[in-house]
Amino acid sequence: MTDDDLLPEAVRREMTVPLGRTARTRRELWRRKALWIGVWLVFLSSPVHDLVSGRHTSAGTAAGSLGLAVFVSVYLALLFRNMGEAPYPPRLIATLIGSMAALAVALSLTLGAPWLGLFCYVSVACGMVLPPRAAFWAIPATAATMMLTGLRTGVEQAADLLVLVLLIGLAMTGVSQLVRTTIALREARATVAQLAANEERLRLARDLHDLLGHSLSLITLKSELAGRMLPEHPEQAARQVADIEQVSRQAMVDVREAVTGYRRPRLAAELAGVQVALAAAGVTAHVPAEPDLDGVPEESESALAWALREAVTNVVRHSGAGRCTVDVVRRQTLDGPIVELSVEDDGSGGPGTGPGNGLTGGNGLTGLTERLEKTGGTLEAGRTRHGFRLVARVPAGGGADIGSPA
Repeated sequence: MTDDDLLPEAVRREMTVPLGRTARTRRELWRRKALWIGVWLVFLSSPVHDLVSGRHTSAGTAAGSLGLAVFVSVYLALLFRNMGEAPYPPRLIATLIGSMAALAVALSLTLGAPWLGLFCYVSVACGMVLPPRAAFWAIPATAATMMLTGLRTGVEQAADLLVLVLLIGLAMTGVSQLVRTTIALREARATVAQLAANEERLRLARDLHDLLGHSLSLITLKSELAGRMLPEHPEQAARQVADIEQVSRQAMVDVREAVTGYRRPRLAAELAGVQVALAAAGVTAHVPAEPDLDGVPEESESALAWALREAVTNVVRHSGAGRCTVDVVRRQTLDGPIVELSVEDDGSGGPGTGPGNGLTGGNGLTGLTERLEKTGGTLEAGRTRHGFRLVARVPAGGGADIGSPA
């Protein structure tokens, strides 16, 4: 057991920097930026050591300190702004990188070889803020400028840094491209979830149109006939009214069956839909094959299907998970046999899984709990060490096992 394991869970979450998820607060955003940008400040050790070594005059030390402060300020401003939502315009970016390169050349020529490490920052800035095509030209140009400067200050030091300047710049180009791709995938995931919800609404609208279109047309026609038959032919009008009543009752039955079908989904159908939804959202899915639910009451199966649908919807929309595991297990308890559904993901949470929202509070949890309680079932939902887990249990009749107990 490490010292970190002794810390409360809330403290450990506060100390970590969650990756792959949008920052929820400005403090978290600045902490991420400080981590990614501050790690490269290690290359300032040589210039700082040179300044405090005492080998320069007072004027030289003051000028070097000022130049280094300006260089670092430009570097931090450029990268902090570029990692936000409103980066600098391209012309200003080029001007700032040019200013950094000019300061690196001037400080290296006047103060010596220890200052050649500043070209590492110029290379990092090129890789992070420039488009890939421009970065592939700017990074070698930075390395060439450093070598030319090293001819006057220290060829060996420049040669030692050459490979590092090239590799660090190209690595930052890859990191920058990965960040852009991650943002695009996150936006695509949200779009997929929205499209799935819209498709479900359209499907319901189409089914209701198909069910009611004919019935309402017939009701309208017979109402017009009944109106024309009155008052001369009351008996015929009465027959038309009776037909209207019969058609209306049948339409009500059809709508009730359609709505019941939507409100009472089947678990096997939901498992198949879950596989498709998770794959479309880029989540690795582990879903069991069609379970054997012999003897399980229809309302119990429906309650599990609703719990599965709600849980997976939150995984797709809010969790930022890369993996989701669904298990359906029959267990024998003191109160009789039950069917247990568990949905576990490795996501970091979000609007649908945070306290007071979605599945851990509010309407999502309340609705599922009430639905399960009507069938004598229970619901458990909460964070685990590696993500989020929802467990729904409902009574079941006798039958063969549909999964191995944990």
